[in-house]
Amino acid sequence: MLHLSILFFATFSAAFMATVPPGLLNMNAAKTSVEKGKANGIIFSLGVSTVVVLQATIAVYISKFLHKNPEVVDVLLKIAVGVFAFFAVYFFVAAKKNKRKDPELVEVSKKNSYFKGMLLAALNLLTIPYYSGLNIMWNASGWIKFEVWDILTFILAAGGGTFTVLYMYTVYFNKLERKTDRFSKNSNYILCVLMLILLVITLSRIFY
Repeated sequence: MLHLSILFFATFSAAFMATVPPGLLNMNAAKTSVEKGKANGIIFSLGVSTVVVLQATIAVYISKFLHKNPEVVDVLLKIAVGVFAFFAVYFFVAAKKNKRKDPELVEVSKKNSYFKGMLLAALNLLTIPYYSGLNIMWNASGWIKFEVWDILTFILAAGGGTFTVLYMYTVYFNKLERKTDRFSKNSNYILCVLMLILLVITLSRIFY
């Protein structure tokens, strides 16, 4: 049970931090809440989280499939290095720019808010490699063993972390909006540091 608790906390935190910076998903969740009501914003957020769970599941099984081939373990770790390095640079550049811009907003009807959330989440092509990289790292650390409970814990934590942030944007957007610039810059720096830490750990696994 201890390793499941660690796995849940680590994955939930990673999902939470990845969703914090203002962007397409959380800003549309806030817009839906403002224009259609908080209940509708929550429904939109559930749609997003559903797709994140599916994407995290795909990421787990991609990692599981590759992990069954011992000859590609080193390749997996190198892939993880590339993924973490990319995200570290991406979040650092985003923090440096820190330019206020309004993310693209889409019209969301009450009837289709759940499916709109699913559609927008599906457009985020970085989610699967992000969770694949995390999964490889967690497996190397012994936190995930590709068993049923481990997989369920991982994907539920990914969906839960995402939904928590979207819920915050849905309910507290008016307060968060006034601090968007500083909020975005600080969260991007935190994510950059997190990716660098994971990068260093992964490199240590490769060379030692």
